[in-house]
Amino acid sequence: MSLSLKTIVEGLLFVSEEPLTLEKIRVVTEGTSSDRLQKILDELEVEFEEMDRAFVLRKVAGGYQFRTRPELSPYILQMKKKSPTRLSRASLETLAIIAYRQPILRAEIERIRGVDVGGILKTLMEKALIRGVGRRDLPGRPIIYGTTKKFLETFDLPSLDALPSLEEIESLGPDDEARLF
Repeated sequence: MSLSLKTIVEGLLFVSEEPLTLEKIRVVTEGTSSDRLQKILDELEVEFEEMDRAFVLRKVAGGYQFRTRPELSPYILQMKKKSPTRLSRASLETLAIIAYRQPILRAEIERIRGVDVGGILKTLMEKALIRGVGRRDLPGRPIIYGTTKKFLETFDLPSLDALPSLEEIESLGPDDEARLF
């Protein structure tokens, strides 16, 4: 029995624990053209959306990954008897500053927020949402912070370019803004 390339790609996506890049799929499928693979991924994305199944194919963190539909989260959390990990408002504000201003120093974040962010940075690093991306050539060689691939995965973003613009956020009302987080 000969498997179709579409079946092979679907199988790779199914077993992958992290988003698969087009390049990774191309290597595993022994050099299949990027155009052909992109066409297959687009077809799979549409097919899974149309099937109205419990999961969909999404482009996140520079790759593709099967994701459960967001509307199923209350049922999944109930089954797992686990509440979702919540970030405090201060953590979300700090994370937003890093996402929009990266690469950024702790001192710059503290200047913007007006408070010490040492504990928040530690928490965000423990959750692997941010990481040190280098050191600035200043006294003490301070760490420069940036977001991680897990940040993109957590917030279901294909890339940082998908973040809403500051103008879009400012145009939201208070109820809309709360739904962003």
